Amino acid sequence: MKKVIALALTAVMTLAPAASVFAEDMTVAMVTDYGDINDQSFNQTTYEACKEYCEENGVDFTYYKPEGDSTADRAAMIDKAAADGYTVVVMPGYAFAEAIVEEADMYPDIKFVALDVSQYDLDTASSEEGYARDNVYSAVYQEELAGYMAGVAAVKLGYKKLGFLGGMAVPAVIRYGYGFVQGADAAAAELGLDDVEINYAYGNQFYGDADITAAMDTWYAGGTECVFACGGGIYTSACEAAEKTGGKVIGVDVDQSALIDSQYEEGMCITSAMKGLKPTVKTVLEAIQGDQWTEYGGKVETLGLVGDDPAANYVALPETTAFADGFTADDYAALVAAMSSGEITVSDDTEAAEPTATTAKVNFQGNLK
Repeated sequence: MKKVIALALTAVMTLAPAASVFAEDMTVAMVTDYGDINDQSFNQTTYEACKEYCEENGVDFTYYKPEGDSTADRAAMIDKAAADGYTVVVMPGYAFAEAIVEEADMYPDIKFVALDVSQYDLDTASSEEGYARDNVYSAVYQEELAGYMAGVAAVKLGYKKLGFLGGMAVPAVIRYGYGFVQGADAAAAELGLDDVEINYAYGNQFYGDADITAAMDTWYAGGTECVFACGGGIYTSACEAAEKTGGKVIGVDVDQSALIDSQYEEGMCITSAMKGLKPTVKTVLEAIQGDQWTEYGGKVETLGLVGDDPAANYVALPETTAFADGFTADDYAALVAAMSSGEITVSDDTEAAEPTATTAKVNFQGNLK
């Protein structure tokens, strides 16, 4: 997979000088998921990537915000983009699966670019095994790798009492969580620690509320030092509880440090397990503009590590990570290199009912609600 991605990137870069030939033929619309373009998460990152690319390359760009959080609302905005003549529609988030299935056949001349919509999501939405359309491309990510990085970072930065608070137990969230446990476990073994513990639970929803905050209060009051909050707005419950004890959190999908620091205490977010949404969008738009859509159409592509350069990969920790003596930027680069070379392997198996570890202790609590 790493070779395939690297070759795809090389091909796109090689074709860049010819892109202007096709510029006038491409127009780009983004449809937001629930939330807006200032959510400092999927919507904002996708919007910024589209806007930056289109401004730099003379491409007409706009975005549409659905009136509500439903497939009908998302489909209505795709209809509007089509009626307005846009030739590329970019959609962030797994919730677009049903809208893609409804709309892709209606608009065969529109190129649909989805982020984080898996084959499982598309098959479930369509009741069609192996759903694929030539005008649909989706990028999904190796969340287990980003989770692993965050787990290693947390333990090496000195946190021994950890937590994983997932949203719903869907495959992407599970991969994040199981990767996090694997990383923390590996770091504990490397450092010879026998007192690393991980509380592990799902909120069974993608937003925080009083009940989940109460559960997080119990974790932090019981000694939990840092929680990986993984699942949309559920981070608010972890942050509200952490604020009461001076605890820390780990963000997800994008660099959430600015968002969390602005809403809660500065320095609360020690790192984030990120997906490369921005480079994905720019790479695919460049390919479309360079008339290379055939390299992408009809595919659900899993993106992860391209090489040993942390900045070049599709899963990563941000530069804002609270690097310290125990885990420096150089240590992070060495970790990425070891993962890229295969020296370190991370399982993506989500079939086990709960995560396991050999050195760390995992307290699995299932669904909190």
